[in-house]
Amino acid sequence: MRYRFFTCDVFTDTRFGGNQLAVLPEAEGLSDAQMQQIAREFNFSETAFVLPAQAGHTRRVRIFTPANEVPFAGHPNIGTAFVLANMGVFGSLEAPTSVTFEEQAGLVTISIERLEGGRIRCELTAPQRLSLGAAVSAHSVAAAVSLSPDDIVTTSHAPQVASVGLPFLLAELRDRDALARARPDISGLRSLIAEGVASPDVHLYVRTSDAFDLRARMFAPMDGVPEDPATGSANCALVALLTHLDEAADGSFHWRIAQGVEMGRPSVLEARTAKKDGAVVNVWIGGESVLVCEGYIEA
Repeated sequence: MRYRFFTCDVFTDTRFGGNQLAVLPEAEGLSDAQMQQIAREFNFSETAFVLPAQAGHTRRVRIFTPANEVPFAGHPNIGTAFVLANMGVFGSLEAPTSVTFEEQAGLVTISIERLEGGRIRCELTAPQRLSLGAAVSAHSVAAAVSLSPDDIVTTSHAPQVASVGLPFLLAELRDRDALARARPDISGLRSLIAEGVASPDVHLYVRTSDAFDLRARMFAPMDGVPEDPATGSANCALVALLTHLDEAADGSFHWRIAQGVEMGRPSVLEARTAKKDGAVVNVWIGGESVLVCEGYIEA
C-alpha cells in the first residue's frame, strides 16, 4: 500500500539546515514493524506517524528513531504540526491556533502561528514535569564523549539525567572548543549503562554570551543517532534543570539555543520555562520549519 510522506527541516528557516524529519500524515494501517522499517529507510533522527486520535484530541502521533520507538521528542512534534498546518489541516491560520497530540509520554500541546511571509512557527509544551535521574561523574561523561574530565563543568550541577518526557544525560562543558572536540565513544557509553544510566543519550552544552544563551550537541548512537542537529526534548530537559537550579522561587525564563553547528546543520531553538513556588511548572520550546519534499512510500 502507498503512503504519502513529507520531509521537512525543523528548527530552522533555511532549507537543508535544522533537523530532518519525515512525516506520514495518514499512517493508519501500518504495523509497528512497518513503522520501524520506514524510519530505518529514511534514516533521519526520527520519523513521525500520524494516526487518528484515541482520546478525543487532535491526532495520535508515534515517533521512531532508526532503532526504536520513543515516547516523546521535540522536533518531530514541531515538524508534524508544521506539515499538517502546511497541508491546511488546521485551516487558514489567520489567527494562532492550538492542537494536541496524543503520545506515549502524554499529551503534547502545540501552538501554531503564521508569520510574515507565510512562514509557520510552532511551539510545544512538554508533556511531563521535570524528573531527575542518576548523577554520574565528570570522568564517566568525559570518557563517553572523548573529552578530558577537566572539560566538564560541575559548578552548577554534576552530569545529571533529566527528563520532561524523554531522559537525557546533561553535562555542561567549559567552552566552545570542548564542545567542538566532543565525539561519542561507544565503550564509554556502554560504561554509562553499566553505571545505571538506562538511556545514555548525552546532551552537552556551554553557556554563551553571543547571539545565543546556550550552544549544545547531542549524541545518541545507541538509538541509531550518532549526532542530532536539533533536540527539542533534550533542550526542554536542560532548561527545566537550569530553572530548577535557579535560586528564584518564581518567574519566567527564556533561552535562545544553537545546535547542529558543528555538523553543518545549524538550528535555532527558542525555549522558555515558568517556575512557581520553587517548582518548574511548564516548559516550552519552539521554532520554524521548512518543507523539503513530498512523495509516496510503499509499505
